[in-house]
Formats: sequence, structure tokens, C-alpha cells
Amino acid sequence: MSQYSVSKTRLFEGVWEGVVSTSDDSAGQPQIDATHQEQPLPNLRLTDDGHGKWTLRIPIPANLLADGVQTILIRDSSTHETLDSIVIVSGEPLSEDIRAEMDLLRAELDMLKRAFRRHCLETM
Repeated sequence: MSQYSVSKTRLFEGVWEGVVSTSDDSAGQPQIDATHQEQPLPNLRLTDDGHGKWTLRIPIPANLLADGVQTILIRDSSTHETLDSIVIVSGEPLSEDIRAEMDLLRAELDMLKRAFRRHCLETM
């Protein structure tokens, strides 16, 4: 289980911003990755703010924006735990659309399958 948590602060000019924090003062800088359809997003920046907090900036690539629902997962690279997600809905208005939730559930299920397989291998 990850010792880090992520809180969104804003999405501004195509850059998602948040704060990564930990209650463990001895924890080093977290290893964070952001992926879309299992592909890592480039130019992720993590800046140390001190006292167990880091500012996380994830530029959203323009080529990712398309009609429908796009989900970006923010994960702790060392534990592969999903810390947060960014869901972008574009195109025709999607009032009360369940597609965003389904896309997120699929991504979480994929993460759980990988964690379960890793657990099975480690306990053999």
C-alpha cells in the first residue's frame, strides 16, 4: 500500500496540478507516474515543497483530447497503487454519463489484476 496521497488543486491551461503528501516524515520523494491507456504521459513534474508535500504537474497532451471519455491514472510507481485519476469528457454533452465511471472501473480492474498476479507470484 502506498504511503502517499494525491489531492487535485486545479486544471489550468492544459496542466493538471495537485499535491502529493505523506504523513511519514522519513519518506523520500515519491515515484509517481501518469498513464493514459497504459502509456506514460511525458513531462510530469514533481517539485518538493518540504514537510512531506510535493507539487505535481501533469501537462495534458493535446493529442489525448478526443470525443468521448479519456482517463488518466496517477500511480505510485513503487507500489503500482492508483492514487488518483483525471477523467476528461469531451464532445457531445454527456449528462449523467456512466461511461466515465466505466472507463475508470476498467482501469482500476486492470490495476487490481496486475496486483493480484504479482501477489500470487510473490507468495509461491
